[in-house]
Amino acid sequence: MDHYPRWKNEMTDQLFKAILSLDNIDECYQFFEDVATINEIKELSQRLEVARMLSEGFIYEDIVQKTGASSATVSRVKKCLNYGADGYQLILKKIKQKNKL
Repeated sequence: MDHYPRWKNEMTDQLFKAILSLDNIDECYQFFEDVATINEIKELSQRLEVARMLSEGFIYEDIVQKTGASSATVSRVKKCLNYGADGYQLILKKIKQKNKL
């Protein structure tokens, strides 16, 4: 990535380094349970599922029905997929590759 977001700072770097230091899903559950609310975690996981479904060609109505996301959330995720920092594409590609192993 050539540029960094305006919100990049030492505390955000520390958070991301902490996440990268986690070794397995159980450690992720432990850390995220303490650092975020259940609703925040659910919203993040919902957005990732919306991104996955959009990238696989699902239509809005099916995504809203399956995920419970609002059409505004689906629209926002689609905008990020098309014009964002390519974070969704990066992680979806990594997940797909890991699942092929």
